[in-house]
Amino acid sequence: MTSQPASDGLFESFRRAEMLIARSRPLDALQALGPVLASQPDSISVQLLAGRCYLNSAQLRRAEAAFARVLDLDPADHYARFALGKTFQRQGRLAEAHAQLKMAAAMDPRPEYQEALGEVRARMALDGDSPDPD
Repeated sequence: MTSQPASDGLFESFRRAEMLIARSRPLDALQALGPVLASQPDSISVQLLAGRCYLNSAQLRRAEAAFARVLDLDPADHYARFALGKTFQRQGRLAEAHAQLKMAAAMDPRPEYQEALGEVRARMALDGDSPDPD
């Protein structure tokens, strides 16, 4: 009987976590992702998936840390900027959300980035804060 190499087990754990987050089971996904996160803390894909799990389970400070780590590793990751902006938005940190979402939308003008930016701008206007002009 042969055992799978450790990397195969980690890959399977990662794939299982992806499947679980897709099924809106972020806590189960985090449990599956645990060994991968412990063994590959500097992997962008692992940090992104962990951040999504944290965000979807309302662990906002942990989500913030995961997305910030991705940006430390790759400042040009537009999705990490978008996700960090959404994380800030959920915390009510609108100026920080605006800055990240504005950068994400400038890097890649996807409709969901533009929509999130518009939501933050509208909320800031209602709160009497004006975002910086484009």
